[in-house]
Amino acid sequence: MSQHASTAAAAADTPYPEFRTPVRVYIEDTDAGGIVYYVNYLKFMERARTEWLRSLGYSHYLVSDEPVFFVVRHADVDYRVPARLDDALTACAQIIHRGRASLHFRQRILRGDVVLAEGRIEVACVDRNTLKPRALPAALTALLNADTGSTP
Repeated sequence: MSQHASTAAAAADTPYPEFRTPVRVYIEDTDAGGIVYYVNYLKFMERARTEWLRSLGYSHYLVSDEPVFFVVRHADVDYRVPARLDDALTACAQIIHRGRASLHFRQRILRGDVVLAEGRIEVACVDRNTLKPRALPAALTALLNADTGSTP
C-alpha cells in the first residue's frame, strides 16, 4: 500500500465527533395515537446529516456546485422506545467509516439521555447525470479531514 493510500485508509476510520441537532415532534410526524410513525425517524436522521453538512460549511448537496448527489444506499434502524407528539428530541449523526465514494453513519434519536432509535446509514456519492458511484468531492474531503485533524 502506498504512503498516500495508507494515510487515506487511516483517515477513513478516524473517529469523527457526533453531531447533534434538536428536533420537535409535530402532529404531522405522528399516527392517530400521537406516536411518531416509524419512517419519520429516518427523516429526523436525514435532518441531522443535512445540518451536519451545513455546520461544516458544505453546501447542501441539492444546491451545491458539485456534480454529485448523495443517496442512501443502506438503512438499518432499531426502534426501541416510541416518541410522542410534542417531544423535544435530539437527532445525532456520526461518521463511523469513510470510503472513497461513501459515508457510513451511526445515527441516534434521543429524548434526553434515552435512545429511542438507532440506525446505521450508508450514504453513497453518485454522479448527478449517470447516478454511478463517484469519489467524494475534494471540498467535502478537506472539510472531513479538518473535522478529525487528519490529512490526506
